[in-house]
Amino acid sequence: MFTNKQINLETLPAIDDVALKPISKQYLKIIILNRLLFYGLILSALIFAKFKVMHSNFHLIFVYLFSTVVLFCILNLVGSILAFKKRKFAIREYDVIYSKGLLVNSVSVVPISRIQHLEISRSWIARRFNLATLKIFTAGESGIDLRIAGLNYSEAKQINDFLSNRVNGTD
Repeated sequence: MFTNKQINLETLPAIDDVALKPISKQYLKIIILNRLLFYGLILSALIFAKFKVMHSNFHLIFVYLFSTVVLFCILNLVGSILAFKKRKFAIREYDVIYSKGLLVNSVSVVPISRIQHLEISRSWIARRFNLATLKIFTAGESGIDLRIAGLNYSEAKQINDFLSNRVNGTD
């Protein structure tokens, strides 16, 4: 006969007890470079518009608009730096844990038994900082289930090899 017993939640292992490891501090440089490039494009477009738009009202509000955009960029950059500190991961015997987020913290846990495919990718700027992104794909889903950016390349290869061995049963 089918039974479905309730589990006592106090007996379950707590994820909070896991010592999560922060990603490489070098990745913060990439985040800052990307943000500054994006902000530079926005501010350049705004300055370009100042010289091309001949409407007098635009010139009256330009200082306020420019100040607002600069304030937004500064707050966004500070938020990105603070959020960076929340990016942490752990590799355990049966799963991979990744935590991120400043205002909304998310913790993803991917069981190793569900992993179908692993991939290491490196952008040109990540190669300059010797960093990589580990992408973990699981069964039954389309797309990446877990993406851990900012790992040292050697560490990403080591994790990839460990997880591949576990998935293929050669561990």
